[in-house]
Amino acid sequence: MRFMFVGDSMTIGRAGDYTWRYRMWQHLSAVPGGPHEIVGPRTALFDTGAGEPVSHAYADPGFPEDSRRHLAGWGEGWQHMAPLIGSAVRSGEPDVLLVSLGLIDLGFYTAAEETAANARRFIAEARAARPGIRMVLLPVIPNVRADSDAPFAAEVARFNELLAKAVADLSTDASPILLAARPASYEIAHDTYDGTHPNASGEHRLAGEFAAVLHQAWGIGGPYRRP
Repeated sequence: MRFMFVGDSMTIGRAGDYTWRYRMWQHLSAVPGGPHEIVGPRTALFDTGAGEPVSHAYADPGFPEDSRRHLAGWGEGWQHMAPLIGSAVRSGEPDVLLVSLGLIDLGFYTAAEETAANARRFIAEARAARPGIRMVLLPVIPNVRADSDAPFAAEVARFNELLAKAVADLSTDASPILLAARPASYEIAHDTYDGTHPNASGEHRLAGEFAAVLHQAWGIGGPYRRP
């Protein structure tokens, strides 16, 4: 089974991070369910000094090169990934997309309605490339900005409602889409290093949520266990 991680800065990670992708790779490698492969057109982390995704300095240098693959970008959201997902799916042929997008869109680019429209476009493009593809979508986890910016917090809440509606409208037996939940007990002050990006605890919580959905809904893998 082939998996592709799609996301923004929370998913690509920065130089020196483990990333929740790494935690998910550990999980998939440890549980029963047959062989798996991570696919995607990119492998790098974001280098904050260079301002570009050019680092390969993962916290664990033993993270295999072929399992570092992803389609994630610092500062990239639904509007950026919708035009890219078709070619990435055709090339990597993933069976399952694990997607965490939306915060950067709402914070800098598009309001809730347009962001939701871009999410629907993303789904359509992925299916056009691979009609039987499955997807797990994570709702936007409000960052520290939502604590002091009420309009932004309202846009996040509105988008999450629209994302849930898109999943309900678009999921099919041939190409099911699942909506994950905000990871249980995920707290900005405890699970991020800057109010937005996950630290080690946050990485485990994000990976654990995706793992729980895969296991409970589709019998893929097993319960998530922190190493």
